[in-house]
Amino acid sequence: MTKRILLLLTIVFLTQAAQAQLFSKERLSNLETFDNRFLTWGYFLGFNSYDFKIEYEDQAQDDNTDILVENQAGFNVGLIGDMRINRYINLRLEPGLYFAQRNLIFPNFEEERDFLRETKSTYIHVPLLVKFSTERLNNFKPFVVAGVSRSFNLSSSEENPEDNEQGQFRMTTGTNYFELGFGIDFYLYYFKFTPSIRGVFATSDELVRDDDPNSPWTGNISKLSTRGIFINFTFQ
Repeated sequence: MTKRILLLLTIVFLTQAAQAQLFSKERLSNLETFDNRFLTWGYFLGFNSYDFKIEYEDQAQDDNTDILVENQAGFNVGLIGDMRINRYINLRLEPGLYFAQRNLIFPNFEEERDFLRETKSTYIHVPLLVKFSTERLNNFKPFVVAGVSRSFNLSSSEENPEDNEQGQFRMTTGTNYFELGFGIDFYLYYFKFTPSIRGVFATSDELVRDDDPNSPWTGNISKLSTRGIFINFTFQ
């Protein structure tokens, strides 16, 4: 629910802001030479909603025994380095710090100490992105962005000798992703402001399995990988 609300609000904001720029009678151009710079810098603030995609060893897995994922909104902050390739293409590096939490619920258990696993994560997330822009229209310019990324979970319990028998759900420290998103550059009087939405999809298995191969927590999971939505507001 949180993810849907954040996504809906951002899409409404982008649509209304674009319409305001497109149909405004004001035609004065702000920051006319901004996009001619070879290198530009900035920072971003935003929100995230992380989720898990879970695949099972037993293809006949009953829906009533599927692991449930409760995701919560998190916070993002980071820096931006942008390199101009040509008029329509830019290469971007966006290292950031991402705070997230997901709760896993295992329905086969009755006691909370067994059925609930909180996975709090603090990621250093480093994406390398290619930005494809349209022509500038008045004081805004839509774009799409795609790329790959790597994250390092500072809260990882990969090396922890305890597992779910002791209440510890373990995940790997490093994860690889591909990313896809869109946004709009708004050229204001003093700076460029960019709201954007990006989907992230892990390509690697992040689960560290319990020592017991028949563990009721991890024994039937063939792959556990992150997916999520980033909503960022960039200032350059």
